[in-house]
Amino acid sequence: MHTGLKIGIFATALAATFGSAYGVGKAVGPVLPDAPAAGHAGHAGHAGRSGGAPAHAAPGGLQVAEGGYALDLKTPTVTAGTPAELRFAVVDDRTGRPLTAYRRAHGKELHFIVASRDLTVFRHLHPRRAADGTWSTPVDLPAAGGYRVFADFTPDGAREALTLGADLAAAGAYRPVKAPRPAATADVDGYRVTLDGALRPGEPGALTLRVTKDGKPVTDLQPHLGAYGHLVALRSGDLAYLHVHPDGAPGDGRTPAGPEVSFTATAPSAGAYHLFLDFRHRGTVHTAAFTVRIAGAGAARDAGADGDTGGDRGAAGGDHRH
Repeated sequence: MHTGLKIGIFATALAATFGSAYGVGKAVGPVLPDAPAAGHAGHAGHAGRSGGAPAHAAPGGLQVAEGGYALDLKTPTVTAGTPAELRFAVVDDRTGRPLTAYRRAHGKELHFIVASRDLTVFRHLHPRRAADGTWSTPVDLPAAGGYRVFADFTPDGAREALTLGADLAAAGAYRPVKAPRPAATADVDGYRVTLDGALRPGEPGALTLRVTKDGKPVTDLQPHLGAYGHLVALRSGDLAYLHVHPDGAPGDGRTPAGPEVSFTATAPSAGAYHLFLDFRHRGTVHTAAFTVRIAGAGAARDAGADGDTGGDRGAAGGDHRH
């Protein structure tokens, strides 16, 4: 296990063309919590090159309105297994009109996430904005049930990004799915991704994800939206949203193109989290999913002292696409 991991690469900003499929396979092996990394400043729901969100900040994605803006989901219901178009707008409370001026991040004005409540379905989409401020994106959700959508954006002129969330329903015959077990390794599309490090409640922690193929390190990862990897974390239960940004970037002279993709992030609380890593190799974006259990801050410190961490990591199975 590594302490104070320095790394660089990120950023669960994410995405590829619609219809690119992601399969996440069986995960194996525990991962032990790491020592916390140095603290950084940040904002709710995000952790950037400057580090993790402060402990007092509310998690992103839990509110439909925040900071003077509201998410207006115009398509609150779709049918499972049937292609549909999601339409939404970000409404400026001051004017009552859809926002049309955004600051681009990782090549996009807005990043849009769709996740099922059981976290077996995950989509990172990049919708198109019409001149009137209405966004639209095609989507095909395979399973009936409850979903949460997240709009991750920064209004033009604002200092901090916002993540707004709203509920989406997929009609059809609902079949409960058992939650994935924590493990340290995820197999996806012939790649194996291994997770090392730890998230900690209220403290910055370092995560490193190592990508291999056929047992060999992948050292030629390709930039995807300005980074070698993008990471999104969702808290089990309420789906609190954490979009983690990297310490480095392609072409900065210090960030290698793999096999390690690394991040620093702060979890808002103890609990179970699901991590979704997007990475590009040989022209295709793949998504590896992990389940992480985070002990309370005091418990984690006590466990670290006697060698029993009480925490573990894992890969989540499911349908993960862009």
